[in-house]
Amino acid sequence: MTRVNTKINRVLHGTIALGSLAVTTISDIPAAKAAEVVNLYSYRQPFLIKPFLDVFTKKTGIKVNVVFAKKGMLQRLKAEGRNTPADAVLTVDISRLSALANAELLQPIKSKVLEKNIPAQYRHPDGIWFGLTTRARIVYAHKTRVKPGEVASYEDLAKPHMKGRICTRSGKHAYNLSLLASIIAAKGEKAATDWARGVKANLARRPQGNDRAQVKAIKEGVCDVSLGNTYYMGAMATNEKKPVQKTWAAAVNVIFPGQNERGTHVNISGAAVTEHAKNKANAIKLLEFLSENFAQKMYAEQNFEYPVKAGVEWHPLVASWGKFKADTINLNEISKYRATAAKIMDRVDFDG
Repeated sequence: MTRVNTKINRVLHGTIALGSLAVTTISDIPAAKAAEVVNLYSYRQPFLIKPFLDVFTKKTGIKVNVVFAKKGMLQRLKAEGRNTPADAVLTVDISRLSALANAELLQPIKSKVLEKNIPAQYRHPDGIWFGLTTRARIVYAHKTRVKPGEVASYEDLAKPHMKGRICTRSGKHAYNLSLLASIIAAKGEKAATDWARGVKANLARRPQGNDRAQVKAIKEGVCDVSLGNTYYMGAMATNEKKPVQKTWAAAVNVIFPGQNERGTHVNISGAAVTEHAKNKANAIKLLEFLSENFAQKMYAEQNFEYPVKAGVEWHPLVASWGKFKADTINLNEISKYRATAAKIMDRVDFDG
């Protein structure tokens, strides 16, 4: 690990592969110039974040050195400890942010800008992490085989009229665990268990594949509805490299469950300052920049997500799906029930 840290801190021009990580580097970072940089560990893909990070540098003079990762961020931060070069992290899903927070790898920060721009339900109560974009966990429904009103809530998916009509990815996937955790938070463990058991009984096939695979199955007649994140609709509907996915998207309607109740469950992409940040002030400036109008619009549009800041314009395709009421429970509260949600999925043998 000492050798890895030495490589990171030496920071040569180009890209250095580090296991599952790729370090995109810009220049040496002498200690004397530490105030002019911020070092970021990111799960978000380079093409999604480079455009607005470049603007941040032009605006502030603060250079952003980025480690792009597919996995392993928590383990790396743990191993690096006080020697970590990371000042901030950028990641997706409340479960990953919560895992970092629970491992005491993040530090609370106070920022009037972040508190003003980011609604309370999308930030940690103590300022440990902050949501930057949201994605809704919706129902994809076949345009003709699903009648209006058949699925108006998540609870409808567990009712007898949906027997043999549902496709979904693994119940143990983070997206579905977060949804189930939100049901636990709203209605309790028994109701959530009954729901998971009911949905399993209504599956058209064993859970498999990703969210796009479920929409493909709907197009092919395997099932009528599926659970999925909103941004997949945008990704499929605009996929020029794989135009067949456009036909999948064209076969379904987007339904926002719970509009007459608690609202649709949403998750976030978010950011935080690391516990041992050497450039804390610059890290806070970066997070504040990401919460402002310019970055909010660009960041959300890149992946067909929703800005967390009110009043920021939505991507036209995202806007075409319509406005919706989101569940207002704080995501930190939902994250507390993730382990229970996983136990429920095992208890009902959801993937079996």
